Amino acid sequence: MSPSSKKHIDSIAIKRDAQNRKYEETRGLSPKQEIEYFREAVRNSQFKQWWEQGNTILARRASKAS
Repeated sequence: MSPSSKKHIDSIAIKRDAQNRKYEETRGLSPKQEIEYFREAVRNSQFKQWWEQGNTILARRASKAS
């Protein structure tokens, strides 16, 4: 593939668009509601397993510290 045939991807515009969507979806939420919004988003994403594994590790550390 020649350099002139490569498609330009504006990653900054993509990032800003994603941030603006999240802002609009969370605007007006209380801090507690916002935390729950993002927790729910992670639970319904490809990061669910990683999130649950991290919470398990944190819970184990907390019980050892007690």
